[in-house]
Amino acid sequence: MQQTILITGCSSGIGLDAARAMRARGWRVFASCRQAQDCDRLRAEGFDSPRIDYTDAQSITTGLAEVLEATGGTLDALFNNGAHGLPGAVEDLATEGLRQIFETNVFGWHELTRQVLPVMRTQGRGRIVQNSSILGFVAFPWRGAYVATKYAIEGLTDTLRVELSDSDIKVALIEPGPVTSKFRENAIPHFERHIAWKTSAFRPLYEKKLLKRLYESSGPDTFELPASAVTAKLIHACESARPRPRYYVTTPTHIAGFLRRILSSRAIDRILVRLR
Repeated sequence: MQQTILITGCSSGIGLDAARAMRARGWRVFASCRQAQDCDRLRAEGFDSPRIDYTDAQSITTGLAEVLEATGGTLDALFNNGAHGLPGAVEDLATEGLRQIFETNVFGWHELTRQVLPVMRTQGRGRIVQNSSILGFVAFPWRGAYVATKYAIEGLTDTLRVELSDSDIKVALIEPGPVTSKFRENAIPHFERHIAWKTSAFRPLYEKKLLKRLYESSGPDTFELPASAVTAKLIHACESARPRPRYYVTTPTHIAGFLRRILSSRAIDRILVRLR
């Protein structure tokens, strides 16, 4: 039987590349998006595209119901991918902004996963793949809100993997570094809404670095890879008989993982402070 996968955040970037690649490999792909117009665009491309907005619990329930109705009540894989950033110093981070990013990047993922798990238990198998980040295990400056959500996802996912170890539901994390996407562009509205940088003690640093990085395109980052690099790990996580618990993507992720194992926290801090 044709295998099925639900992928969130498919309007562009990693989600869109993953949807196209998995379909090309013969999977039936449910490519969900937050906005209805993006779902319409993907339907025009031939995808099943339920609307799932992680901040809207009803859309999670109805979107998954649409998938299960189409498949006869089964789902082989879930790829939680949709997320957004909120750059800025922790000191300047409005608490409401932190709540909102957790709603999208953590609570919505958790709710969808909880609703999918009974389906996988009933069918006796499944794959849960979480798109985390290098920022799920290294705390880069200016990214405190996003780091907090990814640390949370890593903790929940590691725990879930252990709890499901006696089942045939496999759980994996993908941890990309710099990957081509609209992530930075999509973070701008959240930055403008929740970071009062003009009155910040860090204002000179915002003006020197962060604003330019947000608003001025300077081409790809060093070591940046296309979204297909993440998709390659997703394919292994979904199709391998023994998926790995973690998949590093990009050179910076491999370097950071190695340094995290051999250096003290103070030594790591001395490296990261140079990124301010």
